[in-house]
Amino acid sequence: KRKPNGHQERRGKQAFKRNIAERETDYASFETEFGHLEGDTIVGVNHKSAVITLVERLSKVIIALKPEGRKAIDIEKATNTWFQSVPKNLFKSITFDCGKEFSNWKNISNMNDIAIYFADPGTPSHRGLNEHSNGLLRKDGLPKEMDFNQVNQDFISSVASKRNHIPRKSLNYQTPLEVFLSYVNEEQLSRLI
Repeated sequence: KRKPNGHQERRGKQAFKRNIAERETDYASFETEFGHLEGDTIVGVNHKSAVITLVERLSKVIIALKPEGRKAIDIEKATNTWFQSVPKNLFKSITFDCGKEFSNWKNISNMNDIAIYFADPGTPSHRGLNEHSNGLLRKDGLPKEMDFNQVNQDFISSVASKRNHIPRKSLNYQTPLEVFLSYVNEEQLSRLI
């Protein structure tokens, strides 16, 4: 119903991408290992602006980044800039959905030495933690009717930080930030702060 009369998509296709199934092969202890992210974008009013959300799976810490726009090049720039500020090899992989905004994934992967995988189309449950976190961010200060071009990175970081300081039952009532810091050694921590 959304694409009637044999309508063909002409806005570019995702080139070869690594499927989520390859993740289990590459990282045997994926479920219990620190450093694996799930990523997505939250789109603002009239689909004119976006916020990139990354969630670390074990600590459930949310990282929110503000790109210049919604295009793949904007997402790539914002992600690369953020990766320059974190210690090398702290994160091992990212799992994105099949959105076209991630079509420059090879550049991100090569530049930052990180494995990037894609969930199967139409299965948000493959990145359930990220989808849930996006819902929490929507509730906490990034609603659908907001234009993210009107706010800066500090505001978006403060919304994510608020969520990272709330204790969670699934983490034995520790905050995501406490759990995240327990996995980071002193040297890495000094480069993060």
